[in-house]
Amino acid sequence: MRIGVNVPNFGPGTNPGVLRSWAQTVEGLGYDLLMVSDHVAITSDVAKQYPAPFYEPFTTLAWLAGSTTRIGIGTTVLIVPYRHPLLVARMAANLNDLSGGRLVLGVGIGWARQEFEALGAAYERRGKVTDEYLAAIRAAWADEDDYRSGGGVPIWVGGGSEAGLRRAVRYGEGWHPLRNTLPWLREHWSRLKEIAAEEGRPAPALTPRILLRITDEPLAERRAGEGTIEQVMADLEELRLLGAETVVLDPFHTDPDETLHPEAAWEMLAAVAARRA
Repeated sequence: MRIGVNVPNFGPGTNPGVLRSWAQTVEGLGYDLLMVSDHVAITSDVAKQYPAPFYEPFTTLAWLAGSTTRIGIGTTVLIVPYRHPLLVARMAANLNDLSGGRLVLGVGIGWARQEFEALGAAYERRGKVTDEYLAAIRAAWADEDDYRSGGGVPIWVGGGSEAGLRRAVRYGEGWHPLRNTLPWLREHWSRLKEIAAEEGRPAPALTPRILLRITDEPLAERRAGEGTIEQVMADLEELRLLGAETVVLDPFHTDPDETLHPEAAWEMLAAVAARRA
């Protein structure tokens, strides 16, 4: 099972040097993948959780690909309705080609209504638009001479609704739910496999993003990845046994000021890396 890291590409402590340090730290600890988030217009609903500066994901990943040599790169998640699908297809294919085939394209439908309005995108149609755009991206990549996508970039589809699970089955190599409990993951993973059988398609790989928050004392009620280092490692083992192909650790909790002190997150990541060794 591969393990990745969600790197904060936003907040008051984030700048090009810090992003490079994040990437080199994560790669140096032996992690397999680094991923960043996506927002375009930092409207008030976005800024409450993810304040400026917010580094655009394709630009950021191109910078980080040049600052690393081995580690995979990706989005967790790119909001598909924000950009024309041929633009996404072009940027993703080019970034995959330039990075030596290291890109994973995690995608979602989005949640920030004000940001949709600022971009002139239809919030109410975001699910349908995402389906249409993913089909268009796949069709574009079929032209290998033009897009040089290396046979296609792996798409991980986020979401836990019935529509989201069907989207993952129809368009994704991976299902990429975000920051849930283990019981939730087990239940929805079972449902996704039922949907795949109904659709006559193979189930995508299980590739969740989970919280990483290490505590001194055990936690009773918690999401996957929260608790003592023993609880965290037990969660990772349970996900491996559930069939997870990749798990992405998210060390950002809720306070944007965390970005001013990335060393705390690096210590947690080092603790997990040491237990994996």
